[in-house]
Amino acid sequence: MKNVYITRIAKFLPNEPVDNEAMEEKLGVINGKTSKARRIILRNNQIKTRYYAIDKGGNVTHNNAQLAAKAVEALCDETFNKNDIELLSCGTSSPDQILPSHAAMVHGFLKNGNLEVNSPSGACCSGMNALKYGYMAIKSEQVKNAVCTGSERTSSWMKADIFEDEVAHLQQIDENPILAFNKEFLRWMLSDGAGAMLLESEPKGETPLKIEWMEGYSYAFELETCMYAGGDKLEDGSLKPWSEYPADVWGKMSLFAMKQDVKLLGENILQKGVESMKDAMAKHNITEDDIDYYLPHISSYYFKENLYNEIERQGLHMPWEKWFLNLQKVGNVGAGSIYLMLEELVHSGKLKKGDKIFLQVPESARFAYSYAYLTVV
Repeated sequence: MKNVYITRIAKFLPNEPVDNEAMEEKLGVINGKTSKARRIILRNNQIKTRYYAIDKGGNVTHNNAQLAAKAVEALCDETFNKNDIELLSCGTSSPDQILPSHAAMVHGFLKNGNLEVNSPSGACCSGMNALKYGYMAIKSEQVKNAVCTGSERTSSWMKADIFEDEVAHLQQIDENPILAFNKEFLRWMLSDGAGAMLLESEPKGETPLKIEWMEGYSYAFELETCMYAGGDKLEDGSLKPWSEYPADVWGKMSLFAMKQDVKLLGENILQKGVESMKDAMAKHNITEDDIDYYLPHISSYYFKENLYNEIERQGLHMPWEKWFLNLQKVGNVGAGSIYLMLEELVHSGKLKKGDKIFLQVPESARFAYSYAYLTVV
């Protein structure tokens, strides 16, 4: 089977970086009151700046497919143009619509001829699943190249007007309506952007990365839903989808807003993350000594120290000098975060031939984890 190499990597971050004080101005104030939870959440996640596809007037500047298309175009030049792409594989947590698929919409903006498209659904792991599809397609000699993307445009899901119907409904029964924390939490956690990778069967470019292997794990068989959109979580832990609710309550319940069960997240995300990490490493017979750069996608710096401690608790050791993170600068871009981290590392000038890079991406939706192991060649 063919070897597979990441030969180019690019990003697209919309507009200017948004600092913590400007966030609420961009996303809007709910019910005319500034958020009391915002400062607490930002203090814990330690994100300093992020990007929104919203201009100074509050208007949307890009949809998700446009962000991904911009990142793909940033890969291209006179030696490899968008018409040379054989496979387009695009992952996201926040597609612009239910149908057509996200990759089909990205292809529509690229207008680059007939090719295969793939749209893995899910949350943060969808970006890694997009990468794995391209990896397997080249490895099995279905295609000679693939472009894979991870992108999010969650800002429009977090704007104040998404919650206004629910707040108005709550006002009818309570003089001081409070938006549930599981709905407000993600307003101050997520950001917009896209990353793209070109995969080829030959090592090319200044810093080609060989994909040694990829692995994925799901714990949905034993854990209930943690992060969700397009439904509501019932007291028994099950998820009732929007399609089973009358249309007139969709807005009253903010059914299409992203929500997170924060308690469930804290109890499981790190434990299962390290458990699956150990399984992946054992399967491929590597240890911490075989890793030069550790790139864990974390949603908040709140988890950084705790992840380190959980790794130690489960019998591994990952010294801080191996960690590479950029969350504080670009924010949590979900499916695009691992692309943005690797892009920054590749262009940092730090990498040297033979370096080993370990990618770890969790998603809390129903607790899934994706891994990749790369070698600088």
